[in-house]
Amino acid sequence: MSVPATALLQTSGFLVADARGRVVGRVECPMYGTEPDIPDALSVRKGFFARRRRLVPAAEIELIDGTSGVIGLRVERESLRSFL
Repeated sequence: MSVPATALLQTSGFLVADARGRVVGRVECPMYGTEPDIPDALSVRKGFFARRRRLVPAAEIELIDGTSGVIGLRVERESLRSFL
């Protein structure tokens, strides 16, 4: 992972942008998968009433800017998985 797991815990509400700078959505919450105490992905929702969410693995995060509240990704938004 390029981003520490503890950094993912403090990203609720951050704006997520893909490699081209296009908005993917806002972070809803960290997601836990391989270990129960360490998050390894983020749940990102496009709009307030949107039902579908995108799963952003921690390995795809390039940087987290805490001052502006933006998360930059290495990939384009089309390559991210969506789920209900």
